[in-house]
Amino acid sequence: MIDPTRPPQPTPGLGVIINGSSPHDWIDRYETVALLMLAAMPLVALTIWALARRRRYSGSTTTTAWRTSLAEVGILYGTLPWLWLTMLPASSARDTHGPVSLVPLRDLTTMPTYQIVGNLLIFVALGAFSPVRFTALQSIPRILAVAAACSVLIETTQYVLKLDRVSSVDDVLLNTAGAGLAALASRRWWRTRNWLAERETAEFGSPDRCAGMVR
Repeated sequence: MIDPTRPPQPTPGLGVIINGSSPHDWIDRYETVALLMLAAMPLVALTIWALARRRRYSGSTTTTAWRTSLAEVGILYGTLPWLWLTMLPASSARDTHGPVSLVPLRDLTTMPTYQIVGNLLIFVALGAFSPVRFTALQSIPRILAVAAACSVLIETTQYVLKLDRVSSVDDVLLNTAGAGLAALASRRWWRTRNWLAERETAEFGSPDRCAGMVR
C-alpha cells in the first residue's frame, strides 16, 4: 500500500523532476501564467501607448517613443510572470543529488522537456528588449553576463528561502542561453543605425548640439 503521507518520487526512466511533483503540476502552472499574461495584454498595450504618447510630447521621435516604451514594458511583461513561477514552492520531490547541483549538464540529461522550455523562456524578454532600451547592453556577451547573474540570483534565492527546489547550474545555463538566443533574434532591430541615431538625437538633441557637448 502506498503511504499517502510519503512525498511523490521521480518515476524511473522519465527523468528527474527537480522543480515540481509531476509534469501535470507544472503544465498547469505554465498554463496559468500564459492565461494571466493573455488577460493582461490590454493593460500592457494601454501602458505602452501612454508611455509613447508622453515621450512624443517630450520631443522624442515617433519611432524612438514607441520602441523605448515597448522595450520597457516588454522586459517587465515578459519576465515577471516567469520569475513568479520560479519562486513558487515545489513539492518534496528532489533530485537524488540534493538541493544543490553544481555539475554542468548532469541534470540536463534527465530534465523533462517542459522544464527545459520553461528555463529557456525566463529571460527571453530580457534578452530581446534590454539592448533596445539600454545602449550599454547592445552586446551579446553583456546580455549573457546579465542573464547569468540574474539566474544565479534566482537559484541562490530558491536555496536561501528553502523552496524545496534544486539550485542547479543547468538552470543557469538554460536561462542564459534563452536570453542569448533572444538577443540574437532581435539583433537586427537594436543594431539598426537609424535607430541608434534617433536615440542619440532624442537624448542629446541635434547633431550640432552633440558636437558642441563634445567640444
